[in-house]
Amino acid sequence: MNVRLIFLLVPMLFLSLCFLLASETFAHAEEEMQVLLMFYDQKDLVVSSTRFPKPQSQVAENMTVVTADEIQAMNAHTVAEVLNRVDGLFVEFNQDFGAGSLIGIQGSDERHVRVLVDGVTWNFLSSGTAETNSIPVGIIERIEIIKGPASSSWGSSLGGVVNIITKAPGIQTRPSGSVSTSYGERRTQDYSGQVKGSAGPVGYYLYGGYRKSDGQESARGFEAESFYSKFRLPLGENARAELAMGYGEPDLKVGNYDLYGTRSSADARVFWSALNVNGSMGRYWAFELSARSFSQKLVQDNRFLGLPEGMDDRYLESDYDEDTHGGSGKLIWRRAAHTVVLGMDLDHGELDQTLTAGPLIRMYGVPARIHATPDIDKWAVYLNDSFVWGDWTITPGIRYDDNDITDGFVSPSLGVAYHMREDTILRASASRGFTIPSLSSLSGGGFQLDPNPDLDPETVDSLQIGAETRCLKYASLKATLFRHVVDDTLTGKTVVGADGSITAVVVNGGTVRRKGAELMVQTIPLYDFSLQAGATFVDFSEPTDSGARNIYAYNIGLRYDNPDILWAELFGHYVDWDIDEAFQVEYDDVIWDLNLRKSIYSSADTRVETFFTAHNLFDGMQYLTSGQENPGRWLEAGFRVMF
Repeated sequence: MNVRLIFLLVPMLFLSLCFLLASETFAHAEEEMQVLLMFYDQKDLVVSSTRFPKPQSQVAENMTVVTADEIQAMNAHTVAEVLNRVDGLFVEFNQDFGAGSLIGIQGSDERHVRVLVDGVTWNFLSSGTAETNSIPVGIIERIEIIKGPASSSWGSSLGGVVNIITKAPGIQTRPSGSVSTSYGERRTQDYSGQVKGSAGPVGYYLYGGYRKSDGQESARGFEAESFYSKFRLPLGENARAELAMGYGEPDLKVGNYDLYGTRSSADARVFWSALNVNGSMGRYWAFELSARSFSQKLVQDNRFLGLPEGMDDRYLESDYDEDTHGGSGKLIWRRAAHTVVLGMDLDHGELDQTLTAGPLIRMYGVPARIHATPDIDKWAVYLNDSFVWGDWTITPGIRYDDNDITDGFVSPSLGVAYHMREDTILRASASRGFTIPSLSSLSGGGFQLDPNPDLDPETVDSLQIGAETRCLKYASLKATLFRHVVDDTLTGKTVVGADGSITAVVVNGGTVRRKGAELMVQTIPLYDFSLQAGATFVDFSEPTDSGARNIYAYNIGLRYDNPDILWAELFGHYVDWDIDEAFQVEYDDVIWDLNLRKSIYSSADTRVETFFTAHNLFDGMQYLTSGQENPGRWLEAGFRVMF
């Protein structure tokens, strides 16, 4: 059967199944969730490890959760700013407003990290990386981050998963929401509004936002508008559906790359939708069915710097147009100590890629235009179990992924969480994972890149052990040791043609071992002051492309929280990238941010607060590319109305 026809039929099939299977009490599943919330905070219930809600205390994987309240407190404008504060994550970006970013976890390559929004994969088909500045942070309920391979649940995710879960529709007939505005130097602006509630049996959540900046450094700038909606739809008495749709259009002036003598801009457009239907079939069985669609278009324009007036300064224009459609289904069995999840994923992706070279580049034999239209079909089945036995939670999992461009792959995992005492948890996990090559590396659609359709997936064998304790009188501690052995690593190889032309091809290389540790400490409030600190160390068996043998990262934050006076936080971030000096980088300083927040009006229905942020308070320098220096100190202020 035609794959596209399958994806068109999936939503209709999902709705039909809901009515068929809703003969039993959907209310029982709702009742179980309410019971869980009696014992666990919403932050402590996570879905990413097994793709079904479970207490974080029963999760064996190394996981961090960032909530909407934490995002709001740090006055973040982009997902990259949020992730840059998470221990174990390494975010490459120049820290300007709306800047592009690359996300690595525990030293992984950026293409190894899978980013999801509402179950929709955000990674580019062309490169395998994910750009998150198109995601408005205002819609985020929480971000669940799995550090290390998550392939037994999610498939291609050798480095880890960043799972962004958006806010839920309201349940009250009286609408609630917020309006926020901020203004900073260089005409930096962020305006947003959101509202949720219910109209009869239908719940809704609506969001609109606009961000703009002239760029804190010259030749840069950012502008983006975003819209998002989510509706909860009743399907009889025993089932429900949620429909989410979002749109974003970020335009970015990247700035000048002095080392290469070029300047760059990137204009993007994304649209995504997701339909989820869930219900129960008796006391012990539940199901969830979903359909999703994601379209993104990215146009990158690169031009030469310093050419004489009137000369054509075009270097290279890259146009990527991607469409992905898919569906998922899972069956859940819960009884006594077991929660078993059996699921299946289907996806079809298409890439239309065009590269146009300028006249100066064509003088060296580069084709004026390169056009490629590769596509990919994928399917997978997975099975996992969370088995609670006294103080132990044991989580075995396995998944098989198949696609039409590489060999299939089996991803097993086994995790254990042990409550050694009421305030101490020990965790251990062993897993095997993979990441499939990007479509550009397979099809040769990149600039001076030859095709290699025989590429194999990169694979990893991973082991992590850790402990989390609150047994200390004034502080909690969390420590993790990790070891990842990556095989068939992708690397570039120079190819010299018979005519003397020089191109490149991506090939499978050897083995790279990454090992290291994470350590986090957080004190309890003392006279309204608390301290949090974290450190991450990664050691590579082979130097990275930038020459790094080790990476160190440190986070430290001092917080003051008195609702009657002020909320304040001073947060510092430092990364030692160990990059060769030839790359003209600088990272000798800690970047300090100061956030202040104060309530100026409060009533039974409305609260108004004002906030202030001093970015890079002490003018520190920390950048990885010549010409892409991070901004110095810049200030912004705003207010927020919550009703």
